[in-house]
Amino acid sequence: MIRAIFFSIFDVHEGPKVLHQVPADSIAPSTGSSQIPLFHFPSVSSYIIPRPEYCSKLITFCTPVHRVLCHPVCLHSSTYPRNAYTFSIALVLDASTPFASYATVTLKLASLLQTLEEQSRFLSRDASAPNTGKIYALCEILLEDLNNYCESMIPIDDSNTLNIKLFPTYPPPPPLYPHHVPLSTVRLESLTDPNWDLTMLRVLPYIDGINSVKQISLLADADYKLVRKAIEHLLYYGCLLLLDIFSFSASYASTAELASFVEDTDMQEECAAYVALPSIQGNSKASQSDPVSGFQLVELYLKLRQGQTVKSFYIENVEVLDRIDIRRFITFGVIKGFLYRVHRYAIATSQTSRRKREHKIKSRQKANISTAVESQADETEAEPHLLELEKFLDGTHCFDEICTELMISERELMNRLKASGDVQIICR
Repeated sequence: MIRAIFFSIFDVHEGPKVLHQVPADSIAPSTGSSQIPLFHFPSVSSYIIPRPEYCSKLITFCTPVHRVLCHPVCLHSSTYPRNAYTFSIALVLDASTPFASYATVTLKLASLLQTLEEQSRFLSRDASAPNTGKIYALCEILLEDLNNYCESMIPIDDSNTLNIKLFPTYPPPPPLYPHHVPLSTVRLESLTDPNWDLTMLRVLPYIDGINSVKQISLLADADYKLVRKAIEHLLYYGCLLLLDIFSFSASYASTAELASFVEDTDMQEECAAYVALPSIQGNSKASQSDPVSGFQLVELYLKLRQGQTVKSFYIENVEVLDRIDIRRFITFGVIKGFLYRVHRYAIATSQTSRRKREHKIKSRQKANISTAVESQADETEAEPHLLELEKFLDGTHCFDEICTELMISERELMNRLKASGDVQIICR
């Protein structure tokens, strides 16, 4: 929120001086005013109206409570006293307010006022008393519009209009990896426009909470880097959530946040509606089955634990789970934060497999040169997958990441790990 907007100049007789301020007396109180200013202007005037070499730059500084953004401008001409006219338009915010979007507003205001001054001496010829006239009205309308509507359109004259909009600033999106699964939180099809980026339009149909980023790039037949940028863009604006790849061999466990789900009946009803299987016409079993109660959902979530796969969990509770979508059941818990994925990581405890391969080649080289050439070719063709797997065996790459990067199933990964030597698998 903007606390104040003020316009100041360098007066050839008085030095830096505040001409217009909104609200009144918020920066430089008039004589006899009892209002306390937001900060002591003379103490910071050298930053607001600096020396000419520091003009035409965005300047921001903080007082103990507030932050000031200004963009001083110095125009040189023989028509001005001392051959120069220096002015500055400044915004005052709370010190804790993110100021990136307000910096853009400050730059645009300074650029517009500079253009108006160069065209028609709009600023220097203004003989209005302080806190009156067109410049004061501009500051007043701007403060009210930006605080209330985050945008403003102010006609200046017949040929100039000020159009400003405050765009929200969001935190950087979380890191995005090929094995992440994006899930939309809004109806993306209702936001699309024919003028959108072509990669974005190709990607949207495959964002369904099932396909990973790598799979989406393959299905959309688009470059992975472009797909990643498109998904990061949607993440930045809060249109997506990131999930793990769902599989029946995965393991999930509950967190302490499950207590909030136990006590919140509204969340239980939301979960029941989300995980319910759609009724299928002609399916008497689906139409006659009763909806899952909140107590049953709580009981099911409590049964999830480390070391138990989704497959075994489903088999043990098939009487209840045959009425709900197991993928949505897991996804709901992860989104709400009371379930977490137990990932598996592989760590190579020795280099036994590599040494064995090197020993085979060296022994065959000693026996016969031609045999060695053939054996090297055989080793290269027979075990290339073991060589490319070694870089993932440092305990920092989960199974989802390895399978996605190598484009293999988890069963194939386990077979390769068994063939690669001494490898320890940890869960966390």
